[in-house]
Amino acid sequence: MKKILYVLILSGIFSTELQAQLNRYIVRFKDKNGTPFSLSSPLAYLSQRAIDRRTRYGIAIDSTDLPCTPSYVTQVKNVANVTLLNVSKWFNAVTIQTTDANAITTINGFAFVQSTSGIAARMMDQQGNSNNTKIEDNSPANDQGSTARTSSDFFNYGATPFAEIHLHNGEFLHNIGLRGQTMLVSVLDNGFNNYLNPNFNSFDSANANGQIIDTWDFVARNAVVSDDGSHGMSCFSTIVSNIPGQFVGMAPYAKFGLYQTEDNASEYPVEEFNWSCGAERADSAGSDVITTSLGYTTFDTASLDHTYADMNGNTTIGAKAADLAAKKGILVFAAIGNDGGNSWNFLSTPSDGDSVIAVGAVSTANVIAGFSSWGPSSGGQVKPDLLSIGAPGVIESSAGTVTTGSGTSFATPKMAGLGTCLWQGFPEFNNIKIRSALWAASDSATTPGNHRGYGLPNMKKAFLSLVTDFATSSSSVSGCRVTVNWTSKDVRAMNYEIERKGPADINYAIVGSVNPQTGTILAIHNYQFNNDLSSGSTGVYSYRVRQIVDTVELTLTAGYIDTTNVTVSSPCIVTGINPIDPNSKKITIIPNPAYAQFTLKVETPNPIANLNIQIIDMKGRIVSKFNKSKPAGVANFDLLISRLAKGKYVVSVYDGNQLIASKELIKL
Repeated sequence: MKKILYVLILSGIFSTELQAQLNRYIVRFKDKNGTPFSLSSPLAYLSQRAIDRRTRYGIAIDSTDLPCTPSYVTQVKNVANVTLLNVSKWFNAVTIQTTDANAITTINGFAFVQSTSGIAARMMDQQGNSNNTKIEDNSPANDQGSTARTSSDFFNYGATPFAEIHLHNGEFLHNIGLRGQTMLVSVLDNGFNNYLNPNFNSFDSANANGQIIDTWDFVARNAVVSDDGSHGMSCFSTIVSNIPGQFVGMAPYAKFGLYQTEDNASEYPVEEFNWSCGAERADSAGSDVITTSLGYTTFDTASLDHTYADMNGNTTIGAKAADLAAKKGILVFAAIGNDGGNSWNFLSTPSDGDSVIAVGAVSTANVIAGFSSWGPSSGGQVKPDLLSIGAPGVIESSAGTVTTGSGTSFATPKMAGLGTCLWQGFPEFNNIKIRSALWAASDSATTPGNHRGYGLPNMKKAFLSLVTDFATSSSSVSGCRVTVNWTSKDVRAMNYEIERKGPADINYAIVGSVNPQTGTILAIHNYQFNNDLSSGSTGVYSYRVRQIVDTVELTLTAGYIDTTNVTVSSPCIVTGINPIDPNSKKITIIPNPAYAQFTLKVETPNPIANLNIQIIDMKGRIVSKFNKSKPAGVANFDLLISRLAKGKYVVSVYDGNQLIASKELIKL
């Protein structure tokens, strides 16, 4: 973006020249008196989805939600030689265009008008020669190969797109069913040229499935956003693309609102007002997430420029609007900017917003881009918040090909797409909780800095922290049997281990394992595990539940989701035979030590349809699992262990989720 500077000799010349330039104005109203709308009937101005978001997160509907008083807007609009541009209920203001000084005098004479101030020069033809649009991309695109990647992942991303999402462990979210299905994402940018073009393959699935549910151009003031800038289209592609083996975006199953707020012919603060109107429309439609790759610092009229002091999250129109969107419960992502190597190397607005997630750019090697702007905000807040791939990143180009381009522009929607999928899994938590989980799961979380911020988030780690916060457990005792109940979220590929520490124990020990219920889409499930104590037991028994969210040995990821205690106050007495009686059931390992295989002898008085056999290493990881069945009496099972490393293991055998017995195994 170029900065136009004027050397002015006389302040009078400056004043006259400035007044001649500024033909677009912001008109602020004093109040919303006389409005026909009420806080008690929000469906007149908010969608049901927007109301549901407020209800879910305890957000009150307030005066900022009420539309501007219609009679105020009409009176301004009806002034001679005035064109009404956009209306903002959040700022209780409108923007207008006029070259008639008498019109401004008339408007200022209205009792309901608080102020009128110039905010931009007259609108230029979209083919005008201004080149000042501030879009946060940094380098030309390059052709991107389409080498496919074959894997067990739900999506076949293509080689380079997989490297991008894998740096975040983002494919984990897709693999557990979080692909954006229930979410609404709004993209605010400079236009989405050709997103309807059938030759632009990144958008064919979304168009065919009706995933774009709302569009509006706040510059031309119509619903067509496919005939102007292409920057927004490229950013949009990073979320929605679904070209198997070549380019799959970060939340390809989400629904979208596409809003053009940027005037590509010039650069003025009126575009921040447009941005506010876009955010308001996104909110009213019920959007969960806003992503924007626009940033504002300097303008075509230098007297309107922002200073670094303005980047405090509370001064600019853009930052105020973005923070208000967050206050309404929306997760807001904004590009921090590409000025890292310039004399002005600071962030741009609205990324300085206190509740905004400012995104910087890294390479697939997790190296920060030199162009990625620096923080902190001038108010001292850590910025950027997060980092994602943008040096370079895979995008759809203006020519309709899969390419790469550099810029925080492309890092931002990629991060927003992953944040969308993460939040999809935990709608119980609000936007600020999701932001905190992303911060904590990032690689610089303990030492945030002014260039990397909190760093690059690991989505698997973020998921585990949220599922830990979600999960609950309880325990009870009856006789010598302890029952542990817990609730969590899982898919069939995960697993649970139950550990116990008795009153005489120093450490916890595994006493059982439970397989999740069936399903490949993340869901809430309830579980119960029974543990039999020996006769005469007393004291406090502590049980903790370990959820293994990734059971693959090389990428094993697990965490303790909850702990519950139960007190056995008087010596328990075993009466009769428990459903699982360790004295009547036993296992034998032959031979032991074993080299390539061993025979497991299981003896029970009853048949078992769901016999689960687990081999566990000394770190508590399940390295092999076998599902068998057996008749009553003795059954032998030959088990291969040739792929296991030498060392000590524990073989545990379960009837369903109830432990029968465990034995130590030595692997030669």
